[in-house]
Amino acid sequence: MPSLSEIAHLIGSSVFEDGIDIAGVATLEEAGPRDLSFVGSESYLPLLAQTQAAAVVVQKRLKVPATWNRPALMVDDADLAMAKVLELFAPPVPRPPVGVDPLARVAKSANLGSDVAVGPFAFIGERCRMGNRVVIHAGVFIGDDVVIGDDCELFPHVTIRERVTIGSRVIIHANSVLGTDGFGYRWDGKQHQKIPQIGTIVVEDDVEIGSCVCIDRAKFSVTRIGRGTKIDNLVQIGHNAQTGPHCILVGQSGMAGSSKLGTGVVVGGQTAIRDHITMGDGSMVAACSGVAEDVGPKQIVSGTPALPHRQTLREQAALRHLPELRNQVKKLAEEVEGLKG
Repeated sequence: MPSLSEIAHLIGSSVFEDGIDIAGVATLEEAGPRDLSFVGSESYLPLLAQTQAAAVVVQKRLKVPATWNRPALMVDDADLAMAKVLELFAPPVPRPPVGVDPLARVAKSANLGSDVAVGPFAFIGERCRMGNRVVIHAGVFIGDDVVIGDDCELFPHVTIRERVTIGSRVIIHANSVLGTDGFGYRWDGKQHQKIPQIGTIVVEDDVEIGSCVCIDRAKFSVTRIGRGTKIDNLVQIGHNAQTGPHCILVGQSGMAGSSKLGTGVVVGGQTAIRDHITMGDGSMVAACSGVAEDVGPKQIVSGTPALPHRQTLREQAALRHLPELRNQVKKLAEEVEGLKG
């Protein structure tokens, strides 16, 4: 159990009381007298009067009430500091032991690096190449000619289809599928003719992919996920789509074929990005939007179709007055008709 002074040192803060051991982390409402909590915004400051937490981590720009008489660890970024604290208390993730489980099947032509762990009922296909310290959980399917870098972890029932390349330190959560055929069809006058999807997928280093994500292989060439990108659960990425480095895609969003995100793009939940659209570096799209035109660098858009965010807000504000305006127009029309009579 870490002491409060040890936690303060870890997050770069100072503490004036020692001898306090911290048993866990909890919200302000739920914290007990041996828990650490945190305040990341001004709206949570009133809860300090009620919490039983032994101490709190607080954003430096906030002013702690004078009535607070327990330790407050002041930091530049409370959320980032708590991420470090949570690592101290995180229970270990159950993982298969190093080696290949007797119930797994690994092709003879596959090449596994050192300290690889392969769980039961996993399947690793022909000519696969896998780096060091990779963890393959139960029921994972890896097709032929797949390349996986060092220190990756694939959780249960992930499917990696043939010829996909995955970089190092990539995490893929349960039930995600990489390498499904792109959604390509052409009407030939009688039916939807399937277009062969012969390309591949490249996932660069330090990517994390949530559960039930589907990333389609390219029609030809590559569908690419840029380094450091983080993808939430239930995201769809179409064939030949490209994300730049360090993008964020929130749950239930979708990128259609050949759409492209620059560096550091943020895509809100339930957002649809049309095919062949480009979003520039540092741009953002709000949740539940439909992006139908290119978005410039550092531009923030929202709505369907997505427009500059301030414009969308103005239009929404105007719509609230529509019933009133309708009544006014109706009244004016009646007055005009009266003048005619």
